[in-house]
Amino acid sequence: MATCFENFLLIDSNAEFSRDFVTYQNQQFPNKPQHLIVAGEDTRHLVKMMFDNLIKDYCYCDFANEISVTELAAYLLEHHQIAGVIIHDLDFHLANEEQRAIFNALHPIRYLVEITPEGYNYSKIPDVFHENHLSCHSEHLDEADRSIEASLCKLEND
Repeated sequence: MATCFENFLLIDSNAEFSRDFVTYQNQQFPNKPQHLIVAGEDTRHLVKMMFDNLIKDYCYCDFANEISVTELAAYLLEHHQIAGVIIHDLDFHLANEEQRAIFNALHPIRYLVEITPEGYNYSKIPDVFHENHLSCHSEHLDEADRSIEASLCKLEND
Protein backbone atom coordinates (compact mmCIF):
# COMPACT_ATOMS: atom_id res chain seq x y z
CA MET A 1 0.00 0.00 0.00
CA ALA A 2 1.33 3.43 -0.94
CA THR A 3 1.72 6.22 1.60
CA CYS A 4 1.05 9.83 0.64
CA PHE A 5 3.62 12.22 2.05
CA GLU A 6 1.75 15.46 1.38
CA ASN A 7 3.71 18.56 2.48
CA PHE A 8 6.67 16.46 3.59
CA LEU A 9 10.25 17.60 3.17
CA LEU A 10 12.39 15.15 1.20
CA ILE A 11 16.11 15.36 1.93
CA ASP A 12 17.78 15.19 -1.49
CA SER A 13 21.19 13.59 -1.16
CA ASN A 14 20.86 11.24 -4.13
CA ALA A 15 19.44 12.77 -7.31
CA GLU A 16 18.39 9.47 -8.87
CA PHE A 17 16.63 8.28 -5.72
CA SER A 18 14.83 11.62 -5.23
CA ARG A 19 13.61 11.80 -8.81
CA ASP A 20 12.40 8.19 -8.76
CA PHE A 21 10.68 8.67 -5.40
CA VAL A 22 8.81 11.87 -6.31
CA THR A 23 7.80 10.34 -9.66
CA TYR A 24 6.46 7.29 -7.80
CA GLN A 25 4.58 9.50 -5.32
CA ASN A 26 3.00 11.52 -8.15
CA GLN A 27 1.96 8.33 -9.98
CA GLN A 28 0.45 6.82 -6.82
CA PHE A 29 -1.46 10.00 -5.95
CA PRO A 30 -2.43 11.72 -9.22
CA ASN A 31 -5.06 13.82 -7.43
CA LYS A 32 -2.27 15.35 -5.28
CA PRO A 33 0.47 16.09 -7.78
CA GLN A 34 3.62 17.92 -6.73
CA HIS A 35 2.95 17.49 -3.02
CA LEU A 36 6.58 17.18 -1.82
CA ILE A 37 9.10 19.88 -0.94
CA VAL A 38 12.72 18.90 -1.61
CA ALA A 39 15.92 20.31 -0.10
CA GLY A 40 19.49 19.56 -1.08
CA GLU A 41 22.73 20.86 -2.54
CA ASP A 42 22.18 20.10 -6.24
CA THR A 43 20.17 23.19 -7.20
CA ARG A 44 20.27 22.36 -10.90
CA HIS A 45 18.65 18.98 -10.21
CA LEU A 46 16.06 20.55 -7.89
CA VAL A 47 15.12 23.24 -10.42
CA LYS A 48 14.73 20.58 -13.11
CA MET A 49 12.35 18.59 -10.90
CA MET A 50 10.38 21.79 -10.27
CA PHE A 51 10.13 22.58 -13.99
CA ASP A 52 9.12 18.97 -14.68
CA ASN A 53 6.21 19.54 -12.25
CA LEU A 54 7.41 16.75 -9.96
CA ILE A 55 7.69 18.75 -6.73
CA LYS A 56 5.80 21.52 -4.96
CA ASP A 57 8.92 23.54 -4.07
CA TYR A 58 12.64 23.23 -3.48
CA CYS A 59 15.28 24.89 -1.37
CA TYR A 60 19.06 24.75 -1.39
CA CYS A 61 20.53 23.26 1.77
CA ASP A 62 23.94 21.93 2.71
CA PHE A 63 22.96 19.56 5.53
CA ALA A 64 26.56 19.49 6.76
CA ASN A 65 26.34 23.23 7.48
CA GLU A 66 24.23 24.31 10.46
CA ILE A 67 23.78 27.85 9.10
CA SER A 68 22.40 26.46 5.84
CA VAL A 69 19.97 24.22 7.76
CA THR A 70 18.88 27.20 9.88
CA GLU A 71 18.13 29.14 6.68
CA LEU A 72 16.16 26.16 5.35
CA ALA A 73 14.11 25.98 8.57
CA ALA A 74 13.35 29.71 8.39
CA TYR A 75 12.27 29.41 4.74
CA LEU A 76 10.05 26.41 5.44
CA LEU A 77 8.45 28.06 8.47
CA GLU A 78 7.62 31.13 6.40
CA HIS A 79 6.39 29.42 3.22
CA HIS A 80 5.21 25.90 4.08
CA GLN A 81 3.62 23.90 6.85
CA ILE A 82 5.85 20.85 6.77
CA ALA A 83 4.06 17.68 7.91
CA GLY A 84 7.25 15.66 8.33
CA VAL A 85 10.62 14.73 6.85
CA ILE A 86 11.61 11.86 4.54
CA ILE A 87 15.21 10.64 4.42
CA HIS A 88 16.69 7.89 2.27
CA ASP A 89 17.57 5.13 4.74
CA LEU A 90 21.08 4.64 3.36
CA ASP A 91 21.91 8.33 3.89
CA PHE A 92 20.62 8.25 7.46
CA HIS A 93 22.56 5.12 8.37
CA LEU A 94 25.77 6.49 6.83
CA ALA A 95 25.41 9.89 8.55
CA ASN A 96 27.79 10.81 11.34
CA GLU A 97 26.48 11.85 14.78
CA GLU A 98 26.51 15.57 13.92
CA GLN A 99 24.47 15.01 10.76
CA ARG A 100 22.03 12.71 12.58
CA ALA A 101 21.55 15.42 15.19
CA ILE A 102 20.60 17.81 12.38
CA PHE A 103 18.16 15.29 10.87
CA ASN A 104 16.65 14.64 14.31
CA ALA A 105 16.09 18.37 14.87
CA LEU A 106 14.21 19.05 11.63
CA HIS A 107 10.77 17.75 12.60
CA PRO A 108 9.19 15.41 15.16
CA ILE A 109 7.81 13.23 12.33
CA ARG A 110 10.66 11.63 10.40
CA TYR A 111 10.55 8.64 8.07
CA LEU A 112 13.25 6.54 6.47
CA VAL A 113 12.54 5.35 2.94
CA GLU A 114 14.10 2.10 1.79
CA ILE A 115 14.08 0.81 -1.78
CA THR A 116 13.01 -2.84 -1.95
CA PRO A 117 12.27 -5.16 -4.88
CA GLU A 118 8.55 -4.63 -4.10
CA GLY A 119 8.82 -0.83 -4.10
CA TYR A 120 9.37 1.53 -1.18
CA ASN A 121 9.38 0.61 2.48
CA TYR A 122 8.78 3.28 5.14
CA SER A 123 9.78 3.25 8.79
CA LYS A 124 9.65 5.93 11.45
CA ILE A 125 12.98 7.12 12.78
CA PRO A 126 13.07 5.98 16.42
CA ASP A 127 15.61 8.61 17.52
CA VAL A 128 14.42 11.34 19.88
CA PHE A 129 13.36 14.65 18.28
CA HIS A 130 15.35 17.67 19.48
CA GLU A 131 13.51 20.94 18.89
CA ASN A 132 15.81 23.88 18.32
CA HIS A 133 16.67 26.59 15.75
CA LEU A 134 16.94 23.87 13.05
CA SER A 135 13.31 22.76 13.47
CA CYS A 136 10.79 23.41 10.71
CA HIS A 137 7.47 22.19 12.06
CA SER A 138 4.34 24.31 12.46
CA GLU A 139 4.08 23.99 16.25
CA HIS A 140 7.43 25.78 16.40
CA LEU A 141 5.95 28.53 14.19
CA ASP A 142 2.77 28.76 16.28
CA GLU A 143 4.81 29.29 19.45
CA ALA A 144 6.83 32.03 17.76
CA ASP A 145 3.66 33.65 16.43
CA ARG A 146 2.08 33.65 19.90
CA SER A 147 5.22 35.17 21.39
CA ILE A 148 5.36 37.90 18.73
CA GLU A 149 1.62 38.54 19.05
CA ALA A 150 1.90 38.83 22.85
CA SER A 151 4.78 41.30 22.47
CA LEU A 152 2.85 43.40 19.96
CA CYS A 153 -0.25 43.45 22.21
CA LYS A 154 1.89 44.54 25.13
CA LEU A 155 3.37 47.39 23.05
CA GLU A 156 -0.12 48.53 21.98
CA ASN A 157 -1.31 48.57 25.60
CA ASP A 158 1.72 50.46 26.97
